[in-house]
Amino acid sequence: MRDIPHFIDGKSVLRAPAGHGDIFDPNTGEVQARVGLADAALLDEAVRAAHRAQPAWAATNPQRRARVMFEFKRLVEAHMDELAQRLSSEHGKVVADSRGDIQRGLEVVEFACGIPHALKGEYTEGAGPGIDVYSMRQPLGVAAGITPFNFPAMIPLWMSAVAIAVGNAFILKPSEKDPSVPVRLAELFLEAGGPPGILNVVHGAKPAVDAILEHPGIAAVSFVGSSDIAAYVYATGAAHGKRVQAMGGAKNHGVILPDADLDGAVKDIIGAAYGSAGERCMALPVVVPVGEKTADALREKLLAEIETLKVGVSNDPDAQYGPVVTAAHRKRVEDYIQLGADEGAELVVDGRGFQLQGHEAGFFIGPTLFDHVKPEMTTYKEEIFGPVLQIVRAQSFEEAIELPSKHAYGNGVAIFTRDGRAARDFAARVQVGMVGINVPIPVPVAYHSFGGWKKSGFGDANQHGMEGVRFYTKVKTVTARWPESRLEGESSFIIPTMK
Repeated sequence: MRDIPHFIDGKSVLRAPAGHGDIFDPNTGEVQARVGLADAALLDEAVRAAHRAQPAWAATNPQRRARVMFEFKRLVEAHMDELAQRLSSEHGKVVADSRGDIQRGLEVVEFACGIPHALKGEYTEGAGPGIDVYSMRQPLGVAAGITPFNFPAMIPLWMSAVAIAVGNAFILKPSEKDPSVPVRLAELFLEAGGPPGILNVVHGAKPAVDAILEHPGIAAVSFVGSSDIAAYVYATGAAHGKRVQAMGGAKNHGVILPDADLDGAVKDIIGAAYGSAGERCMALPVVVPVGEKTADALREKLLAEIETLKVGVSNDPDAQYGPVVTAAHRKRVEDYIQLGADEGAELVVDGRGFQLQGHEAGFFIGPTLFDHVKPEMTTYKEEIFGPVLQIVRAQSFEEAIELPSKHAYGNGVAIFTRDGRAARDFAARVQVGMVGINVPIPVPVAYHSFGGWKKSGFGDANQHGMEGVRFYTKVKTVTARWPESRLEGESSFIIPTMK
């Protein structure tokens, strides 16, 4: 049995004080490896290693830190095929999608390569007689990231690249379902010239999460996962005096106006709904056609596209998507499909019971389509996180805006239209954090930032971009005066003003 180690202070650590977790091959259903789970004591070892390494790293000038990030980027690109194959073997997404997972993370590394510019402070000369005021951004010390199974490369890179580039040490607790790629990324960072102890990887379940949230040596925590856990992470971390950004679940809507390019929209929706087996927080599981004529035409075209979808093993170059991550997750999705039928939605295509010849024990689910879904249904209110697409028919543009705006989640939304005025109005009024206009998965580019509203995001800071720089640094403002003579003037007992 292959054992996946922790990575602490530049070394592999094969210890399992809290037991082991099984790593499955989702394509076959077989256990392929195991990962040792940490307790609070092992987490403390990582924190102490990070604290030893961080001061020297913070004292390294930003340009030299950027050069490490440049080399790290080069090494990840050089190992792209190896990383993508490893990612697919544990997660189940097809290899092309795994490469995209890594590439979107690398884009944040590219942003971090420009960290000298991003760290520049503000300066005011002559704010008062002989007085200058300036500010600087300084690292927090040690930060931590808790990441989900669905993007085992992208999200760890989103968090760690910015945190490290600004001068922090970082402790990553990835999902124990697919932990190999995060460990390999830490090894490559060390090879790129990153000092030991600056990027550590500690595996674990809830005891490790609680240890991170409660440890006094960790100044900030970034989290991506389900909304219930995000709320817990935010409340617990804040109660222990930490900065916390916690991204939760989603129920993203795609609004189809009658004037939309329906053929193009359907292609986009199919990929956004079923790509990566729907295991994306920015998937598009709800489509909202406006008007019955639009809805009927959309349904017909969706059915035709679904019939062409190929579900296959992760390394099949012709497969559009592969299995879900575990048998337990497959059952969860299939239970939601049954619930949707019980609630009265029309189950147009049922993906349950899908089997792939030669891989009958794999965790596969076929594409599923519901029509006539109502806002009061549980399956509409909750995140399914599988290859399930729901049609919610709207009778007007106003109703189409209200559906995502009133939903408990507020991560992403898309509108498909040729009408610029309608698109502009929609983007301004919809109560959702990220909006796509004829873009089905509106994940912002790396120099902007990622973050949802309502139950999709807790805290007031988004991921990466300048929001990430601000989250992982603290501002120090200096007011300086250099008098001509040390003897000039008398002692002052009043607050200084800029007269």
